[in-house]
Amino acid sequence: MPTRLSVNVNKIAVLRNSRGGREPAVLTAARVAVAAGAEGITVHPRPDLRHIRPDDVVALAEADLGVELNIEGNPFAPANSRYPGLLALAEQVRPAQVTLVPDADGQITSDHGFDLAADAARLAPLVDAFRSLGARVSLFVDPDVEALEWAAQIGAERIELYTGPYAEACVAGQMESALAPLRRTATRAAALGLGLNAGHDLNQQNLRALKQAVPSLLEVSIGHALISEALYDGLSTTIGRYRALLAD
Repeated sequence: MPTRLSVNVNKIAVLRNSRGGREPAVLTAARVAVAAGAEGITVHPRPDLRHIRPDDVVALAEADLGVELNIEGNPFAPANSRYPGLLALAEQVRPAQVTLVPDADGQITSDHGFDLAADAARLAPLVDAFRSLGARVSLFVDPDVEALEWAAQIGAERIELYTGPYAEACVAGQMESALAPLRRTATRAAALGLGLNAGHDLNQQNLRALKQAVPSLLEVSIGHALISEALYDGLSTTIGRYRALLAD
């Protein structure tokens, strides 16, 4: 079964924000990704606007790129003068999928999934609210997450496996042991009728093994590694073009 690739364009916004102005343009990068075969675009806006901003999300939605828009974020993070909150943003742009992630403002990146036994009661009304907008709801979870049945009971349609520990294990030469909890979680999810996504630190070195171990995988969201690899693979071509412009 094919697995869909959703390209996370947060890192494009990081580079833009570091300089100010408009370049590199998030929407242009998203269009290039779609033209290259990406089947979705993922963004993860945060209240501190460190990368993707609400106006970026609106622009991506209004562009109607012909692929699914997946918005990740912490549904409990309060709104502020520049960030309307995840639910309000989803109400404005009506994404195909919302991935709920328990990241605190101070985290550099998402590094753990929900404690479903503790968080289910607070999540339940929010899952209902996002689904009422027509969005598919996915919950970010750790491998071997406890109380996975709560995800199905509160109405989530998918879970997204946090693959950071798997990626680290691959670097350490311990891939097979790290795949085991991912397989177990995939089996439990299927039994509960939950679809399966995955994301975090996936790259060209570890993705194929994950796909083979978890063939039920519906979607992966990849940003940091994909943009890093694109820089390496594309620098030579770009430098050559600049040299051609300067020749003679």
